[in-house]
Amino acid sequence: MSYLIKNIQVVSSTGIKAQDVLISNGRFEKIAGTIENKGNAQEIDGSGKYLFPGAIDDQVHFREPGLTHKANIYTESRAAVAGGITSFMEMPNTNPQSLTQELLEDKYQIAAKASPANYSFFMGVSNENLEEVLKTDLTKVCGAKVFMGSSTGNMLVDDEHTLAKLFSNFEGLIASHCEDEATIKANMQKALDKYGEDIPFEQHPVIRDAEACYISSSKAVALAKKTGARLHILHISTAKELELFEAGPLENKKITAEACVHHLWFTDADYAKKGSRIKWNPAVKSQADRDAVRQAVLDDKIDVLATDHAPHTNEEKEGIYTKAPSGGPLVQHYMQALLDLNKQGVFSLEKIAEKTAEAPARLFKIKERGFIREGYYADCVIIDANTPYTVSKNNILYKCGWSPFDGHNFSSTIEKTFVNGNLVFENGALIEGTNGARLEFNR
Repeated sequence: MSYLIKNIQVVSSTGIKAQDVLISNGRFEKIAGTIENKGNAQEIDGSGKYLFPGAIDDQVHFREPGLTHKANIYTESRAAVAGGITSFMEMPNTNPQSLTQELLEDKYQIAAKASPANYSFFMGVSNENLEEVLKTDLTKVCGAKVFMGSSTGNMLVDDEHTLAKLFSNFEGLIASHCEDEATIKANMQKALDKYGEDIPFEQHPVIRDAEACYISSSKAVALAKKTGARLHILHISTAKELELFEAGPLENKKITAEACVHHLWFTDADYAKKGSRIKWNPAVKSQADRDAVRQAVLDDKIDVLATDHAPHTNEEKEGIYTKAPSGGPLVQHYMQALLDLNKQGVFSLEKIAEKTAEAPARLFKIKERGFIREGYYADCVIIDANTPYTVSKNNILYKCGWSPFDGHNFSSTIEKTFVNGNLVFENGALIEGTNGARLEFNR
């Protein structure tokens, strides 16, 4: 179908402008002050609403294959489009892990049949599979993911020789989870000695502290500078790490950084109430850390925003500290959380459009996406900033059925989401019948 969105506030990094937008043949056909409906386009009144470029989330864990009791590509991509995310990049720590080209391709085949959002999947790195990693087609795969520190699963890469060869030989983007394993183990032992197995959740940012992040991040940055590798450090959570990054245009950088919505929203004061529900790796830390990361977004030391969506079941999360896994579901309320931060004066709407869509498209060199621009794929979101939305069990779309925002009253509502010109979400419901496309890259 063709759609003509009339009199809507189009948001970009360069400003907000009332325009008409014609979507036809899957793309933005025309964007102008006034567009006459000369064909069969379905008209949508955008008065009083915003049109954002669809968010591109460069870090999600959708759990398929092998962990589908938690989530799967269909359920979580459905939640993603409900949250204004039109493209995602998914991580390799599934079961089996995406450590061969064949296993990586299996995930693309699943997504082609199941995902209403556009998709890409990271190639996984282990201590033993460098030869497979170097076979990656960089025009069709977003990058390689390396765990330079412990996290969920057993994908820790701690062999210095492997890391040196990866950074020296892989020509694509290397996305890294950076926490120092030795520091975490030492801190964990101290906590076990003091509390036993039932460690208070407030100790999570003490166990996985700023020093653990900095040691690993600084090591990755040093290695990237030495080898000239294209490094992207995920989910920055500390003020200290920010000294490792430079402000300025993306195109001038070989080392970039991401921040996630939970590190922009929560602080360690929230553990008392939220407990395991905000247990993530890296940990949510102090208000000073949160405020520093927010400022780094504004200063362009942080280049993109993401979710690190990583669902676990209610039953898993109800365990004591040493049993409850790290991670939580975030894609459905990603844009609404950022729009609440806009209402609080933290980020402008222009900055949100830049860091959620335009910058990820530029950083990963995604073909013809990330912008509301004539000729580009029509991935976009209509947002009603004047209609509140309360998160409840009745409207959570995640397979796990819970959200760290449960009960929160957001100031805005995601009204419609378009993927490749198809209306895939409207007024709280997924519109079945179309699937997203595999992302392609200008490399």
